[in-house]
Amino acid sequence: MSELKTPHAGDDLAKDDDVVSLLMRQHGDIRNLFDEVEATRGEERRDAFRRLVRLLAVHETAEEEVVHPFARKGFPGGEQVVKDRLAEEKAAKETLAALDELDTDDPKFMPQLLKLRKDVQEHARAEERYEFTHIRRSTDVTGLAAMAKAIKAAEAMAPTRPHPGVESGAKNMALGPVAALMDRTKDTVRKAMGK
Repeated sequence: MSELKTPHAGDDLAKDDDVVSLLMRQHGDIRNLFDEVEATRGEERRDAFRRLVRLLAVHETAEEEVVHPFARKGFPGGEQVVKDRLAEEKAAKETLAALDELDTDDPKFMPQLLKLRKDVQEHARAEERYEFTHIRRSTDVTGLAAMAKAIKAAEAMAPTRPHPGVESGAKNMALGPVAALMDRTKDTVRKAMGK
């Protein structure tokens, strides 16, 4: 895929100043991480899966704090659009919770991962079609940039490296760091949005 090469620096800056472009880029990053998890084995797969979980947690939390509130009020039918997206997120989180209980080498891991990938891809397509399109039409460049700033604040809260215990199969160890990350992300997003 040649289009995965780094675009010009100006292109990156423009994308980061527009919430829709930023989130679309993250959707691409999520797809690439799914590919990496599927293509690797052993410790490489565990590392790729930890990065995927971290990105999914940050991405969904930021959307819940920034994108969904705007969508609820920003365009006609926004409340129902958000309700539908939250139902999709719940299904994906349930599959993710099941995956968190498995080692990445477990024979049950890949079928669950493929289910999660399907759920996440369907959710991303629905966001792009029913939410992102309306957001772009319903706000100006300043609004898009303000929401991008809040999303980037959420990204900044993600750990830069795996931490011991995150890879544990125990439910409380697997879910605890993700929940703590989501809480810190919400606090940072609210601060960036001036709430």
